[in-house]
Order: sequence, then C-alpha cells, then structure tokens
Amino acid sequence: MRKFFHYINNEVLVKAANLNTANISIKIIAGVIISKFIAIFVGPEGMALIGNVRNFLSTIQSIAIAGLYNGVVKLIGRCKNNIAELTSTLSTVFYFGFFSSILLAFICYYNAEYINSLIFLNNNYTYIIETLAIVLPFYALNMFVFSIMNGFSKFKILLIINIISQILGLLVTIILIWQEKIDGALIAVVITPALNLLITIVGIAFRKNLMSYIKITNIKFSVLRNLSPFMIMALVSSIALPIVYIIIRNYLISEIGIKEAGYWTAVTRVSDYYLMFINSLMALYILPRFAEIDSHKEFRKEVFSFYKTVLPIFAVILGVIYLSRGLLVNLLFTEEFRPIENLFGYQILGDFMRVMSMVIAYKFLAKKMFAHFIIIEIFLFVIMYMSSIYLIDIFGLKGAVMGHCLSYFMHFCIILLIFGSSLFGVLNEEGVDDY
Repeated sequence: MRKFFHYINNEVLVKAANLNTANISIKIIAGVIISKFIAIFVGPEGMALIGNVRNFLSTIQSIAIAGLYNGVVKLIGRCKNNIAELTSTLSTVFYFGFFSSILLAFICYYNAEYINSLIFLNNNYTYIIETLAIVLPFYALNMFVFSIMNGFSKFKILLIINIISQILGLLVTIILIWQEKIDGALIAVVITPALNLLITIVGIAFRKNLMSYIKITNIKFSVLRNLSPFMIMALVSSIALPIVYIIIRNYLISEIGIKEAGYWTAVTRVSDYYLMFINSLMALYILPRFAEIDSHKEFRKEVFSFYKTVLPIFAVILGVIYLSRGLLVNLLFTEEFRPIENLFGYQILGDFMRVMSMVIAYKFLAKKMFAHFIIIEIFLFVIMYMSSIYLIDIFGLKGAVMGHCLSYFMHFCIILLIFGSSLFGVLNEEGVDDY
C-alpha cells in the first residue's frame, strides 16, 4: 500500500502534472464546450452523425499510422543512445507510415461515396470523406513527430503543443459549428487533428534536427518485426471498437431513429470524459509496474491494492455523476437531450466493470501476452455487438447501454478465469510463477 502511494506521489502525479492531467483537463473542458455547441446548433440528429464520423476517423487514423505509435515510443526509448539503431528505427517507421497513409488516403478519396453510405446512411456528405482523405497524411506525420518526442521524453514541449492544439481545435470547431451548423461540425472533426501539425512544426522548429537520421537506405524490416506485436494489438483495439460503435449507432438509426442514436452518442461522450483520467493513471502506474513483477504474489498485491485504494474513489465519482446526471445534461447539452438521464445507470455500471477488468488485463501488455490480448479483445467486441443488437430489439434505446454493461461484465468474468490462479490460487512460499 505504501509503495503504491509512494509511486503515485513521486512518479505518477509528477508526470501527470507535467503532461497528462493538464492535457486531459484541457481536452475535457474543450469537449464540454464543443458538446454544448453541438447540442445547441446541431441537436441529437447531428450528434449521431458526428459520432459516426469520430469513430470512422479514429479507425482510419489508427490504420494510417499502422498502430505504430506506442511501439515507436517504446523502441526509441530503448535505442535513443544507439545512433545506428535509432537511424534504422526512425527511417523505417517514417517511410512505412508515410506510404501507408498515402495509400489509405487514395483508397478513401476514390471510395468516398461508398464510405459515405456506410457512415452517413441516406445523407450525402461525400465531401467530408474526401476532405478526410486529403488531410490524413498530415495527421500521420503529426503522430510520427509526437512518437519521436515522446520516445525522447520531451514531455514539456509535448504538453505545450497539446495545450495549444486543443485551444486551436476548440476555436476552429466553435467557429465552424456557429457558421455552418452540422456541415461545420463534421468538417471540424476531420480537419482539427491535421491542424495540430502546424503547431507541432512550430514547436520543433528550433529543436535538434532529426531529419538527418531519416534515410530510405536505412530501412530495416527487422524494425517492423519488432514492432509487429504492438501494431497488431493497437490495430485490433483501436479499429474494432469504433467499427462496432458505428454498427450499433446505424442500427439505432434504422430501427428506432436518428435522434435516439444521438442520445446514445451523447452519453458515451460523457463516459469518455471521466474515463480519460483513470486510463492515464493506469497507463502511468499499472503497466510499468506489471512489467517489473515476476511473481503471483506481487501481481495479486498490486491488483488488490488498486482495487482497495483507487477503485473506491472511482466508484464514488461515478456515484456522484449518476446522482447529478440532471445537472450534467443541463451543463453539457440542452433540454432536448433530457432522455439520456435514463441511460446513465447501465453506462456507468459498465464503465466500472470495464475499469475492473482493465486493471488485470494490463498484464497482457506488460508480459507481452499478445495472442491472449487479441483473442479477448475480439471476444469483447463480438459480445458487445451481439448483446447490443439483441437488447435494442427488446428494450429499445436502453438496450444499447445494457449491451455495454453486459459486455464488460462478461469481459471481466473471462479475465478472472484466465488469471484466477494468480489472484485467488494457493501460493507457494516464494509466490514465483513462470512468467
């Protein structure tokens, strides 16, 4: 227990204060303001369409950078003092990401009408897809630069760039929504990530030039082999969930109505806000800690320490959110969104189960249990799709959040089955296992 709080005080909160907390706080404030503008100028119908665009953009962005971000950060962190290895890493990742993003941009541009029919259904916003395709390489380049700076632990400049980018994105989004309503909101979703590149370029203009390390002759496919597990894991988790959300949202639109789909999108946005903090905490503490431990005893101790210290606080926060959901609707949305108050219960309960399972599931990442991770993630997404569609048919709109809750409950049960012996089994004197 003392070790946990010592680490939090000396490592997590220091890093969070310098990067995560400030950045996430800006994101949440910007998100709240944007949600209010969308609610006022666009309404639930627009919220549903914006939700589909966000999910599709998230998927395309992940494919464009081939899930390389986290793997590149880790690899650069390990080889930054080895010039030869650093050169091959930067060169391989840069050219691979560049060509993959260009190829994907062409695919999206020349299939814009088909993609429009998938995410906008009967609405014609083909030009949004074409715009997305044009700016996609800029987003990929921005993420590449970010991964380099993150790998070199340039947290201060990252913080500054993130804050300025969030403010710029907020201003652009507000102006576009105010002037063009739904069209402006959709354009803002696809162009603001690319606009961040302008801030990033200014931020690194006077820093050490790394372009001299990037040469096409230094490409090594062994780098991609080292990164492939991270790429696959990132792609599975970052592609499957947004696609499932799009399918569920389209099913709501076709079976119940686009307004109801907007209500569901609104409650998931609220969920995203409070999950940002808990996710950053787990990434900063749980993942590196699990990578260090080599025994069932230590694993059990860390999991239950988190459950006993952080989880009750998170539960209280969720309770406060549920009890003040009426106030939140007034703050974030408008009276037209009042029906989402009935959706908070199952959504919050599902998020609580999600965090409980995520704490244990981080062991997949820490111990490089890639196959286990991918299988469990695919299981989660299949269950989420099947349960949500089934429950929507029975309970209507509430079935969508019920499916969310049921999916993460089953996910948690599967995680417990896999790690049951580590958490509840009888330990030997040393408590050592064969990780």
